[in-house]
Amino acid sequence: MEILDGIAPITDRYDGYVFDLWGVVHNGKALYPGVAQALGELKARGKGVVFLTNAPRRAWMVQKLLDRMELDRALYDGIISSGEISWRHLSRRTDPWFAGLGARCIHVGPERDRSVVEDGAAEIVTDPREADFLLNTGPDDERGPQSPDPYLPVLQACAAARLPMLCVNPDRAVMVGGQKLICAGALADIYLALGGAVREIGKPDPEVYDPVLELLGHPQRHRVLAVGDTPHTDLAGAQAAGMDALWALTGLAAHAHGDDPDPARLAAVAREEGVRPIAALRSLRW
Repeated sequence: MEILDGIAPITDRYDGYVFDLWGVVHNGKALYPGVAQALGELKARGKGVVFLTNAPRRAWMVQKLLDRMELDRALYDGIISSGEISWRHLSRRTDPWFAGLGARCIHVGPERDRSVVEDGAAEIVTDPREADFLLNTGPDDERGPQSPDPYLPVLQACAAARLPMLCVNPDRAVMVGGQKLICAGALADIYLALGGAVREIGKPDPEVYDPVLELLGHPQRHRVLAVGDTPHTDLAGAQAAGMDALWALTGLAAHAHGDDPDPARLAAVAREEGVRPIAALRSLRW
């Protein structure tokens, strides 16, 4: 597999770029070096830039995080998050699965993720017997993000109540400041093993790319490149949506493959995951 040092060599092949955030643009605490320059070069050439993240909170909250990292809003055209799409589904109730959910939920996740149910999209309750579904946005601050074990009691109680789970982040893990932490997807796996029903919102579901294309001005899909660090979400999602994908060797990929990855090994991993990225990228830089 070809490994690129930056995105400059392939810039002219695409009109729009879709970047994952955690693990590509930033590490959860700060922007990666060179990111702002790379985005600036793309915008200077008239390219569309949209961030697509499995973050389990609304887009306005994700933008505030980028603001705190001092990423200029002029360097991108918009943000789509799995939390934003979930909020739209819960508010509109046009999707049959969401139409049948009911209005009350148990929430597993930190309070900052409650934007998913803001403006009356759903009501949070504390007793599974009074709930209609389980809202899973990932680990909370009390039980922590290191292990899924502290979440077993609430998952077992909700499974016993036969509550369907809405998982608002299909990622199983994320790198934050160099530390690997579990995400909502890891809790969803446990819930499935308990016999619970789960609906995941986010990559790799090709549905989440439709609002991205809208923000990009509806370019032809073969003229859009998606960049992500995780094969089974970022790369598989882009492929399912009919877009090319570029494998960023930062975030989880850096943790798995090291500073000087073997191109043949990367190609083998991609084949095992059933994805076909056009190349790998050492980091998001020009």
